[in-house]
Amino acid sequence: MTFQKKHKLGFISDEPLAKEPICLKVKPGMREQLMSIPGWQDKLRAFIEILIQENIKPS
Repeated sequence: MTFQKKHKLGFISDEPLAKEPICLKVKPGMREQLMSIPGWQDKLRAFIEILIQENIKPS
């Protein structure tokens, strides 16, 4: 199956994503629970952005 441009199910953003993914290990069962949440990737990206903003000290 080839990737279709402008499909309705993919990630939509004005900014491109980084090529390198963030990988982490979680407790057993958490992966399945996370993936069952609708829109989990967008929600997790937003949470990570908030976490970074709250913990990065201004230079």
